[in-house]
Amino acid sequence: MRLKKIILHRDGIHFGSLILVNRFYGYREQKQGALLVPVLEQEPQILMQRRAAVLLFHLMDKINGWQGIVPVSGWRSGREQEEIWESSLKENGREFTETYVACPGHSEHQSGLAIDLGKRQEKIDFIRPEFPYTGLCGIFRRKAAEYGFIERYPRGKENVTGIGYEPWHFRYVGIPHARIMEQNELTLEEYIDFLRQFPYGERPYRFSEGGQEFWVSFLKMPDLGEDRAEMEIEIEQAHPYWISGNNGDGFVITRERSRYGY
Repeated sequence: MRLKKIILHRDGIHFGSLILVNRFYGYREQKQGALLVPVLEQEPQILMQRRAAVLLFHLMDKINGWQGIVPVSGWRSGREQEEIWESSLKENGREFTETYVACPGHSEHQSGLAIDLGKRQEKIDFIRPEFPYTGLCGIFRRKAAEYGFIERYPRGKENVTGIGYEPWHFRYVGIPHARIMEQNELTLEEYIDFLRQFPYGERPYRFSEGGQEFWVSFLKMPDLGEDRAEMEIEIEQAHPYWISGNNGDGFVITRERSRYGY
């Protein structure tokens, strides 16, 4: 078994498709540049991170989704999020705003991994677009996890997420994580905690579907002192892997196994 050495930097905790952004964990700004692309040619101002936009395109292409669905809001700068927050405070009051609008610096939209979608109709509410469980919207919802997307703020989990029920807000977390979360009815907050049971180098969480098998593990970044901002790990070279920070205290390491028959 050949092993590959990987250097993990402390700052890497704040980047990746599984970063948790909520009222407790703020988003760390980064240079987006070419990472951001339009989700739809006809709506060049609505952007997402490239990987998320590509998977959204494939999903919409599969279901011919843009016939009945419109993108409402994708990536937002910190300044734009602040403007939305202040505008909602004036128009809707604090209770409404704190329920449906993340405060500046703590919005998933600033990461480029989230998108609000709405049913195609004449009038669309920017803050609370209609996105029912029927028609094309329902088809999208049922297919979303296959392409790495989750409904981020489900009904009944308001006390966990800190945000009101938002059936229009979807977040890219990637494969297989979206399917694991869907099957176990976990929010991203709950999933991050769930993975702590599976420390890297010990027993991984194993997920199999459609001929593929994935091993998912959590690696806590130790307190190495101010003079050491990185750590080294070894990973099997024969298997595809990807690593995401959780925006808190460590990394989620995902490995694909069955492609090689073992």
